[in-house]
Amino acid sequence: MGSGEKNLKISQGHFVSWPTSITKPLVIHAFCDTDWASDVDDRRSTSGAAKFLGPNLISWWSHKQKVTARSSTETEYRSIAQTSSELTWIHALLTELKAPFSTPVIFCDNQSVVSIAHNPAFHSRTTHMEIDVFFIRGKIQAKQLSIVHIPALDQWADVLTKPLSASRFEVLRDKLNVKSVSSENLSLRGGGGGGVWVFVQM
Repeated sequence: MGSGEKNLKISQGHFVSWPTSITKPLVIHAFCDTDWASDVDDRRSTSGAAKFLGPNLISWWSHKQKVTARSSTETEYRSIAQTSSELTWIHALLTELKAPFSTPVIFCDNQSVVSIAHNPAFHSRTTHMEIDVFFIRGKIQAKQLSIVHIPALDQWADVLTKPLSASRFEVLRDKLNVKSVSSENLSLRGGGGGGVWVFVQM
């Protein structure tokens, strides 16, 4: 059982809050992270991502990778590639709907991954993940994707991949707009707060 799954079990009795105010053009962004070699039995990594449309969390996942990675950069890049594919689908959908949106952004706290995505000089060192490298680079060159480095402290996807202290877990849970059912802002009569409530069973 991955650490992300353990954390999600703590969130029983919570819901995802969607604020009603969304600016245009629509902003698509995702936080993507990996806990390298976290499974002590087979040293496979746990990956996770949280995707947002404006301020609203619209999709998230956490799972153990199928193969063992030889470096944290390799496992992070696999995770970025999967997230890129999902953002590409959202990009295509919004284009078909003729909805204005800005270039999708993936936030990553691994500087090596960001450098590889933007710098062709790294290619000779990454032949074992060549397909993912070319896929992401193609999206960046077509201005259909941007990969941005962030400090580890600002990595919201940590809540999906790593064991955390209770205080850190609660901070990141709030960043994802996951609220307690018992919150005083919740009114089943529709009386307060404004927004959309999506109840989740985790």
